[in-house]
Amino acid sequence: MADSVGDLSYRGYFGNTLSERGRWLVVAKQSWKTAFKKRGFWVASSFGAWYFIVLAAILYFVEQSVTMDPTGNGAERFYSQMVWKDQFLIGFTFAQLMCLVLVLIVGAGSIANDNRTNALLVYLSKPVSKLDYLFGKWMGVLVPLVVGLGLPLAFFYTYCLMNFRERGFLEQDPWLGPKLIAVVLFAAAYHSTLILGVSSLFNSGRVAGGAYAAVTFVTGFFSQLMLAVFFQSPPESSRPGIVSSGALHYLSVDGLVVGMSKIVLGTDGGNAFTVARGSRQVPIPPAWMIFGLMALAIALAWAVASWRVKAVEVVK
Repeated sequence: MADSVGDLSYRGYFGNTLSERGRWLVVAKQSWKTAFKKRGFWVASSFGAWYFIVLAAILYFVEQSVTMDPTGNGAERFYSQMVWKDQFLIGFTFAQLMCLVLVLIVGAGSIANDNRTNALLVYLSKPVSKLDYLFGKWMGVLVPLVVGLGLPLAFFYTYCLMNFRERGFLEQDPWLGPKLIAVVLFAAAYHSTLILGVSSLFNSGRVAGGAYAAVTFVTGFFSQLMLAVFFQSPPESSRPGIVSSGALHYLSVDGLVVGMSKIVLGTDGGNAFTVARGSRQVPIPPAWMIFGLMALAIALAWAVASWRVKAVEVVK
């Protein structure tokens, strides 16, 4: 006993350690805890549902009007023009600004703040590999984004499922629910990877967020310019293809998300009752172009993040 008490030599740790499969979870949990505690996260997610809240109120008043009109002709005409998946597309499109806010709140400082505080010295000096760290950070942004983007869609989908099944809600597209899940997952994975790549380039979450917002707004300006060209050009020139201004309209950070949503849902949104009948709509973009560019952007952002995150060299 005396020998063991007096033994002050260095001994390695031989106790229980976390399995290799779960090391990324430690990193992700810290990001989840930080994101879900932020009031701005829940406020941004709530504001992203504004279109669905307004639409739910309109649908409620339409249903109430049935009691005042025994024939129900007005309600029948209203629902005959309703294409439910178009309403989800329009609502998700209008929520893109709040999507940007969510991305900045959750992911802008994910790696940048670690760069500033030299937290990588702590993370990567432990039995955590670069891949564990990056995947943990990616999941730390992905899960909150899925929650923040998915809640408005889930709210309105549940509301329609409970109240409008007899109005053709399920009959129009029985696969609408899985398609909405796919839209949210694609959008969250895309933004999560991009913000990680941008965040890794800076030592400040605010600067990283400003850079991401700048890229979004600059590419958005180009997108709106192409949209104006599209509407000013004669209809004969709006043929499918990447050379058309209609397709170029999707070449922005959020434009790719909107294009992906149209492809997955299978609509250009032109049948929504909030859109003037007979008005010209930007056609659904080529799937290979949208998913190809999204994959390229994801690969580039992941490569940047992997290049910037350096493992700690141990000097013996």
